[in-house]
Amino acid sequence: MQQFYYDNKIVKKFIYATILFGVVGMSVGLLVAFFYLFPNLTDGIAWLSYGRLRPLHTNAVIFAFVGNAFFAGMYYSLQRLLKARMYSDFLSNLHFWGWQLIIVAAAITLPLGYSSSKEYAELEWPIDIAITIIWVVMGINMIGTMIKRRERHLYVAIWFYLATFVTIAVLHIFNNLELPVSAWKSYSVYAGVQDALVQWWYGHNAVAFFLTTPFLGLMYYFVPKAANRPVYSYRLSIVHFWSLIFIYIWAGPHHLLYSALPNWAQNLGVVFSIMLLAPSWGGMINGLLTLRGAWDKVREEPVLKFFVVAITGYGMATFEGPMLSLKNVNAIAHYTDWIIAHVHVGTLAWNGFMTFGMIYWLIPRMTKSKLFSTKLANFHFWIGTLGIILYCLPMYVAGFLQASMWKQFNPDGTLTYGNFLETVTQIMPMYWMRAIGGTLYLIGMLVLVYNIIQTLRNGSTIEDELAEAPALVKISNGRIKGEKFHPWLERKPIQLTILATIAILIGGVIQIVPTIMVKSNIPTIASVKPYSPLELEGRDLYIREGCVGCHSQSVRPFRSEVERYGPQSKAGEFVYDHPFLWGSKRTGPDLLREGGKYNDSWHFNHFWSPQSISAGSIMPGYKWLFDNKPMDISLTQKKMEAMVTLGVPYSDAEVANGLKDLRTQALKIEESLKNDPDFVKSYNESKKKAEARGEKFVPMNEREIVALIAYIQRLGTDIKVKDNTKN
Repeated sequence: MQQFYYDNKIVKKFIYATILFGVVGMSVGLLVAFFYLFPNLTDGIAWLSYGRLRPLHTNAVIFAFVGNAFFAGMYYSLQRLLKARMYSDFLSNLHFWGWQLIIVAAAITLPLGYSSSKEYAELEWPIDIAITIIWVVMGINMIGTMIKRRERHLYVAIWFYLATFVTIAVLHIFNNLELPVSAWKSYSVYAGVQDALVQWWYGHNAVAFFLTTPFLGLMYYFVPKAANRPVYSYRLSIVHFWSLIFIYIWAGPHHLLYSALPNWAQNLGVVFSIMLLAPSWGGMINGLLTLRGAWDKVREEPVLKFFVVAITGYGMATFEGPMLSLKNVNAIAHYTDWIIAHVHVGTLAWNGFMTFGMIYWLIPRMTKSKLFSTKLANFHFWIGTLGIILYCLPMYVAGFLQASMWKQFNPDGTLTYGNFLETVTQIMPMYWMRAIGGTLYLIGMLVLVYNIIQTLRNGSTIEDELAEAPALVKISNGRIKGEKFHPWLERKPIQLTILATIAILIGGVIQIVPTIMVKSNIPTIASVKPYSPLELEGRDLYIREGCVGCHSQSVRPFRSEVERYGPQSKAGEFVYDHPFLWGSKRTGPDLLREGGKYNDSWHFNHFWSPQSISAGSIMPGYKWLFDNKPMDISLTQKKMEAMVTLGVPYSDAEVANGLKDLRTQALKIEESLKNDPDFVKSYNESKKKAEARGEKFVPMNEREIVALIAYIQRLGTDIKVKDNTKN
């Protein structure tokens, strides 16, 4: 027998980080929810605006809260399943501190507007590189521990950990291939349709392999431990694992149904999404049936209550996902708040409750004490469950209401609700209920904080745990007599990793390579030209302010959408879009054909005070775009050169004259604004005030708002639209 110590201190660190960032991420989410009710709550404060805080919320809850929870559970379970201390204490601590520094970097850069705009992958290239390095550190530590293990068999939880490591590495690297322009600015190497496919290959599978597979690994360890029952079916777990990781990777295109993505790719995504129901529910059934004979404990044990609702939430979300991939259902749900409800059933119930149950189970054991208050843990369970219900049900109702109002026609063929705002005002009560549900969920999180602090005070200091196990004896010929393939594979970490990698690569390669390599997938349109230098700067401002979080730029081939927004999207429209900006939610109307619908003065006033132009609007003002300071055009030429590298056909003369052309177009917009007497009056008054204060007055044509107006006015103008006003 060999004696050794399990490293509990690294588990403790990750648990503390989980709790801290859980409170932070959920608080930011609640603030974002209140922006729907009070859009100008942080009026004029750029770094506290909706568009910049929404990605902070999603990154905080996914990578900080859920990520740290996975690492805590993985470090605890892996050591015990392998009967070995982690391979390297240094790598463990480097992983912990490196990951927290990445989170802090995200918390600083996202509110400052440094964003690539890609959903769940908004962080800029230096942070992407840091993520890659720290992820590899974790993988080395994980696989190194497996190699020096004292337990021959690799339990099912470890398979899911390995698949998570491999797949996230592949997804992260290929989705974040970017061409840097400066320290905090880059452009995706993919454009338009190709960028959309790669992004949602990543986006869907980030949910699959960061929010699902690692937590299935935790489920396979902690549910049997908490229930004191073996896993219901080990054979089912084998089928569950291989079918899940193989099928999941194909399903990304169901986020792009009815878009400009080639139909063959859309249909592949639909087929595999429907197939995904079987392995997903196989995992749910295996988790719930593990509790057979232990349901009496569920009444008393808050840990098991959390686990039961978590697995149920996983089952609900993974039934709904395949259903939403059906084209007739997707036509209703996409761009609506139904998707918000779907996402939060998964995250709040599956990830949140699994994490809470795990923390309530781990801390008393590591402190060699009892949980401070079972009653408070039960209170947390019930208020959290009520919070999920009050959050999600109103969002489902809002989604159905949005879809039905957007598609409704009058007998004369006109849209019944032609003004997009009519749908917004109808769903405001649902946004209130969502905010109340989120508040209850956050209260539950704060109850956990208090309960855990008190447990830590009453218990022993968390120290490394002494254990002993016999050394692993090598098999002389490498095979056990009569051993079948999978039992052999279950004791071979390297071979298991290689096979898992092959399984997850097949779908991605078959979908992405033809879309990029076969030119007929993206027919070009001769009238589509690159953005002017000013429009390029405006597009970057659109990305910086997070406008893609509320506005889509993709018109689906539905009568209601063509009537409301104009002709459907075409693949050739987006060939110069690095990155694509199709969006996934319509809190406001689609903007693909927005150019020329309104004059420059309308947009100017709308960005200053949306409510003064559109009564009842929940869009915030963007007053900092009007500040008396020049926009930064120091990188304009470098941006154009980067675009040339990526295949955008700017001529040498266009690049050389970029700043001159930018100023010429900006002056034209300023002259257009001067046609409004109110603008001239306020402009002259602000000029006098600046001079009276001894400040240098910056002309309007040098301010950021002009660039954003130029970009908005360009949208859709390359596609000739039939003018129906003459008929």
